[in-house]
Amino acid sequence: MNTIELDCWHKEAGATQSTPVGMISFRVSESTHLELEKAEEELKTHPHDDLMLEVDPRQMEMQTPREIGLLSDCQLRVYLHKDDLRGHFHLVGHRAADGSLVYSNAVMVDQLG
Repeated sequence: MNTIELDCWHKEAGATQSTPVGMISFRVSESTHLELEKAEEELKTHPHDDLMLEVDPRQMEMQTPREIGLLSDCQLRVYLHKDDLRGHFHLVGHRAADGSLVYSNAVMVDQLG
């Protein structure tokens, strides 16, 4: 498993901008890494804007900033960067307390390897 630590952002319902809230860390299993690579290849051969992979935050050993707390759902959004067409992904979820949007900065898929 690979542990990732990224900046985390929060956007409340009705807000026009997101707010940085600290760091989020999570582990990506080998099987999830393979799914990310597969999604990157699919985006290269069958262009879409992005692909969303459902993930279970409990299996990712996730640690969120205190003001975020538990997430009610999580997905990994995979997309190709417009400049180099390399796969990137970031975590997207919703805060369990109020359903507001939580997301991380992006990281390249091949940095996991």
